[in-house]
Amino acid sequence: MMSTLLSPDELEARLRAIGAERYHRQHPLHKAMYEGRLTKGQLQAWALNRYYYQAQIPRKDATLLARLPTTELRREWRRRIEDHDGTADSPGGIARWLKLTGGLGLDDAYVTSLKGLLPATLFAVDAYVAFVRDRSILAAIASSLTELFSPTIIGERMEGMLRNYPYISEDTLAYFKPRLTQAPQDSSFALNYVKTHARTPEQQQEVLGALEFKCAILWQLLDALDHAYVEGNIPPGAFVPETP
Repeated sequence: MMSTLLSPDELEARLRAIGAERYHRQHPLHKAMYEGRLTKGQLQAWALNRYYYQAQIPRKDATLLARLPTTELRREWRRRIEDHDGTADSPGGIARWLKLTGGLGLDDAYVTSLKGLLPATLFAVDAYVAFVRDRSILAAIASSLTELFSPTIIGERMEGMLRNYPYISEDTLAYFKPRLTQAPQDSSFALNYVKTHARTPEQQQEVLGALEFKCAILWQLLDALDHAYVEGNIPPGAFVPETP
């Protein structure tokens, strides 16, 4: 536990150091994806399991929205929910993610049924939703700070997929382009919030721990996929790619 209060800029530096060390951009599965070393079946498994994470983001944000005390904060989190759920006039991130799974040859009904998910995916994503629901508002907002690092990984995914996988098009990757502007907006708000409201060493430790937890969740999602679909340990009931 920290005993010394950090300045806001020192706190930000600690947060960025956590991302540099622990964000899943460093994961071997992400590197394999970027370098074109995954099979189509492995990409299908990644997109299928990641769908559950994408689909639960509005639910996660809704649990926080219900606890936020000010109009400004509630307005911010309503926008995030709309970014993923969409509106009557504009599809959101969940619908755009189904363009990816569909472009990879997966049926929408199968993807949304969640029948082929890895158990570890369910446990990890549900743990994240529970964290945001049950922890302090400060910790819940801090856990979203992985968005500080997501534009880089998104850019790598888009560039690597378009270069290495001929069955993937820009339309298939429709989810990612809006996130290149949404994620910096989200992370800027959240970073300013935690730098302003983490006023004691204990609160600053809570903020750092929240980001470490979120990084661990994202790393675990790729660990589970690597174990199942690269090492070949697919658990009963999980999605099984067609043999090439």
